[in-house]
Amino acid sequence: MFVIGSVLTLLVGAGALYQFIGARRCARKYPAPGMMVNIGGRHLHVVCAGTGSPAVLFESGIAASSLSWTRVMPDVAAFTRACAYDRAGLGWSDPSRDRRTVTRMLNDLHIVLVSAATSRPYVLVGHSFGAFLVCAYASQHPDDVAGLVLLDPPSEWHEITREQAHLLWGGIQLSRIGAGLARLGVVRACLALLTGGAPGVPRNFVRIFGPTAARTLERLVGEVRKLPPDVHPIVQALWCQPKCFRAMADHLAALEETAAVIGRITCLRDVPLVIISAGDQPDEVIATHQRLADLSSSGRHIVSATGGHWIQFDEPDLVVRTIRDIVDRTRQTATRQ
Repeated sequence: MFVIGSVLTLLVGAGALYQFIGARRCARKYPAPGMMVNIGGRHLHVVCAGTGSPAVLFESGIAASSLSWTRVMPDVAAFTRACAYDRAGLGWSDPSRDRRTVTRMLNDLHIVLVSAATSRPYVLVGHSFGAFLVCAYASQHPDDVAGLVLLDPPSEWHEITREQAHLLWGGIQLSRIGAGLARLGVVRACLALLTGGAPGVPRNFVRIFGPTAARTLERLVGEVRKLPPDVHPIVQALWCQPKCFRAMADHLAALEETAAVIGRITCLRDVPLVIISAGDQPDEVIATHQRLADLSSSGRHIVSATGGHWIQFDEPDLVVRTIRDIVDRTRQTATRQ
């Protein structure tokens, strides 16, 4: 027993040292590309490019970072100011000391907008969970919002079923386990093997965590590969950090409240609103997206012809054109006034 305990202690220590050295190396190799905005003693990472108004701010999916806008942000920055940020604990941002709630996330978003954008009103673009957040922000601050673009909102979570609640609980627990494994260097080693093409990694992952988790991992890896190749190692480096897994657990825990807030919105007045649905969504989700678009008298609904859930990866030109339409419309309105 003593020998087994000693070996385990040695392995844990070796894993922690491997993680520490790897994290230091990645921090030097991939520094934050943007600026750090002070949010009450912690800092959120914001990256901006371009000039002009209205400024466009991108809000990422539930566990995604500012890197998820790499395929569309440069094109938007060619005609106006474009900014993306990392929510608490994700990407290069500091973790939050408090439980994630809609109010706290919207407060963070407001401070980011004031700090990064040149002037209001803003065009807000949200993907998935981020679509819910920008929609909630527009409901609370309609005068600050020149337009909304919502990419495939997760409307199937408006009323959470028992099965969904179980899946959500499982996702939170797996995220917390992931944080512990990341702290011991296990995630870093597995990602290094996976991206290196080791054939046994998916099979071993299935054995440990089950086929559902393995399919989720493979799907996420497949989506990341749609990003420019030079971004792949940065995403890998970020997801070797325990804080990202803890942040994913925190945001998953906030999903039910966030979806409920959106379900209570009855009107977005005349805010220009475009919802782009993934082409592979079932009819009932498409119908829910249409009802969400109807909240605004200037609402419009588009179904992507070829895009999946990550529309900004699959049809970036469609996303850019949609944003430009709202920016041009806002400028024309300002000129007439």
